[in-house]
Amino acid sequence: MSRGASSAPILKTELLTVRFGGLAALSQVNFEVQRDEIRAIIGPNGAGKSTFFNCLTGVRRPTAGRIVFNGEDITGLPPNLISRAGIARSYQITNILPNATTLENVRIAAQSRRHGWSMLSHYTAFTDIIDKAKAVLESIGLSDKADELAANLSHGEQRNLEIGIALATEPQLLCLDEPTAGMSAAETNDIMQLVRRIGKDLTILIVEHDMQLVMELADRITVLHYGEVLAEGTPAEIQENPRVLEVYLKT
Repeated sequence: MSRGASSAPILKTELLTVRFGGLAALSQVNFEVQRDEIRAIIGPNGAGKSTFFNCLTGVRRPTAGRIVFNGEDITGLPPNLISRAGIARSYQITNILPNATTLENVRIAAQSRRHGWSMLSHYTAFTDIIDKAKAVLESIGLSDKADELAANLSHGEQRNLEIGIALATEPQLLCLDEPTAGMSAAETNDIMQLVRRIGKDLTILIVEHDMQLVMELADRITVLHYGEVLAEGTPAEIQENPRVLEVYLKT
């Protein structure tokens, strides 16, 4: 079976709508993602990409419509319950604990999922948590920075760490919001390789403005425009779509 060919989507939205007063940031968006798919969401500024991610991850409650994840209606659930359901997210602005070590950042995320918090037990008693955190650091290429304060990491390493924090919560769906923002070409390439590796065993949604990265990574692309789905298809189909060329790619 090819990537993303499962019969039941892991995530779908039905007529998802968000209004701010008289303005529709999202308008009746129908959207489906298959398991193990890397799906990119692109569109001009103001297209509704961030609002869409905010709805999926519980940051914003939609005005109307439904969000279904693994067959369960998660519409309007708060972020902590969305996370526990199996959806994790990185943000445009790096969101880490700067005064904790790289390992501690990932360990805290892993512990929140597996053991919770106890005043009676020190985290070192949970060897599975430490092992999980070290495995995540290995997967994101930061094993050699385990004892480094997160604040001392480079910008690219901090973005990798944020992805690691998300991975430590053991998600089934990872939402990456502009993961290469502010990165050099070399750092962007590193992120692309990381997403490609973790995407072998994980469903990924990515909002990204770097079109070369999008075209190389994504199995399928959804184009939003003024809060509506303008087009969907493979990278080749999107590059040849006349409406997309007109309003977004402008080539």
